[in-house]
Amino acid sequence: MNDFSENEINAALDNMILSASGWRAVFCAGGDEENPSVEISKAHSIIAGAAAYVFAEYLKTKVKSGKAVVLLGCDTRPTGKAVIDAMMPVLSACGCEVRYAGFVAAPEIMAWARTVKNPAAGFIYISASHNPIGHNGIKFGLTSGGVLPSEEANLLIEKFKTFIKNDENLKKIETASRMNYENVPVMKASSLKAYYDFCNEAAWGSGGSIASALKDSLVKKPIGIVCDFNGSARAVSIDNEFFSALGFKFKSINNEPGQIVHRIVPEGESLNPCAKLLEDAHKEDDAFILGYVPDCDGDRGNLVIWDEAIGKARAFARALEAQEVFALAVAAELSHLVWTGEIKYGSNGKIITKAAIAVNDPTSMRTDRIADAFGVSVFRAEVGEANVVSLAQKLREEGYNVRILGEGSAGGNITHPSAVRDPINTVLALAKMLCVRTANGKPGLFEIWCKHSNQTEKYKDDFTLTDIIASLPQFTTTPVYHKDAVMRIKTADHSELKNRYQDIFLRQWEEKRGELKNKLGIFKWEAIACNGTAEKRGISRFGDAGKGGLKILFSDDKGKEIAYIWMRGSATEPVFRIMADIQSSDTLIEKQLLDWQRQMISEADSNV
Repeated sequence: MNDFSENEINAALDNMILSASGWRAVFCAGGDEENPSVEISKAHSIIAGAAAYVFAEYLKTKVKSGKAVVLLGCDTRPTGKAVIDAMMPVLSACGCEVRYAGFVAAPEIMAWARTVKNPAAGFIYISASHNPIGHNGIKFGLTSGGVLPSEEANLLIEKFKTFIKNDENLKKIETASRMNYENVPVMKASSLKAYYDFCNEAAWGSGGSIASALKDSLVKKPIGIVCDFNGSARAVSIDNEFFSALGFKFKSINNEPGQIVHRIVPEGESLNPCAKLLEDAHKEDDAFILGYVPDCDGDRGNLVIWDEAIGKARAFARALEAQEVFALAVAAELSHLVWTGEIKYGSNGKIITKAAIAVNDPTSMRTDRIADAFGVSVFRAEVGEANVVSLAQKLREEGYNVRILGEGSAGGNITHPSAVRDPINTVLALAKMLCVRTANGKPGLFEIWCKHSNQTEKYKDDFTLTDIIASLPQFTTTPVYHKDAVMRIKTADHSELKNRYQDIFLRQWEEKRGELKNKLGIFKWEAIACNGTAEKRGISRFGDAGKGGLKILFSDDKGKEIAYIWMRGSATEPVFRIMADIQSSDTLIEKQLLDWQRQMISEADSNV
């Protein structure tokens, strides 16, 4: 390999983020993150091949007999096929049985992986999730149905770094032969069937009768769902068939895979086409009240609803915030557990079931309020789906019933036994709350929620989606993808940055404590660090948070937690994310806290 190629590879690696959440970079040739070109550079082709090689070798350590099996798929980004072209021959040359299904949604390939009865099986999924169109990335997982746990992912990263430094290793990548793709339709059919079956398992859990209750309700009062696929991998997944089979009406737009017509991240203006679709569908048929927009790999799906909130004077379609979506799913799924009897209470009304939810550290405290209403514990992990899934697994090993988990800051939810977010689960959680109604003396899901949250006055027999949303705890939270939630910082050492931030915070706390007390009801604070699956409360050195999340949690005069400010450097993008969350519907208060957070971080970053 010539010096130019080595330099090119090194430059590409320098701009690549390697984490448990995925290996990501701008793969598009030329390095423009908004370029829809299908071409990738020679350096990125070699990197993709090297990634395939080290994963194949990792799987082969688990082989007792026969071949390692690798399931392979990609989302609909333009560069996905080029990355697959670089990987498939390497996997084959390593002796793996390669099963490539073409365009697949992330939850689909993970459900498919669960069906492979081989201890040396795993999947490689090509996606950069919500990142701009010129980005791409690589996710690795096993037959557990989720991405590799952090410990295993970090081990693979180290093997990759060692492998790619060796010129002889890179020659193996360059000389691998191209593959054909004749079995793709067969593999795609296999992945679709596995996913369809698994979605039913996740949706109903052990309470199969709840499916019958939902279907019966839809016969009496149909519900319509719309979807803006935005050319994502979900456009060729099970959505239409699955929802229609349950009795929902279903309409969609932008159904051609790869035809990405607007920003990939399903937030803000990206939800406008879906809102327009819902308004048009509702005019023709008032059964249409709910819509969703997935990201490119289809593991997120933020919601649009038909809202009648403004005094019935002007109903309209509006997008829900990510934290609002997750909170709705939590209220619905905990009510589901009460309805099925999987959560039980004693004669004194206290919960006697060991139940919990697992969330990431910037999940809004509205979720804690919902869990508290049911007597369910909340545990937090660092940002990253792998961290939350690993935490939930640890809790189950300790005897907890953990049906729902997820990253409230990113929207969507994970419903056990899933190990990945899925918009089908999110839509069905809300649909169950709407459809499984009080009947024959048995309270429905919304009545269960109203009772446990001491809001019985909000329950009525003809409740709507708007009524359900109005019953949620009132919090205002910074949207994680809002421009004000993103900072660019110069300091490479996040521990040092947080230690300097601590000095600034302590000084300003003394200066502002009177104002915070009088205007916001804030009397006390506590510093909390989240690293991996561990949450450490009451840390004395903010720098102990390292590259993980740092939260300053605020309490009122009675010790009730009412607000937080939070920070963390992204593991998948070259940005620093900040947030604020407060028990209030006043967005000006949230902005005040967020501006304060930004000012302190900026000062800490400038004190290099």
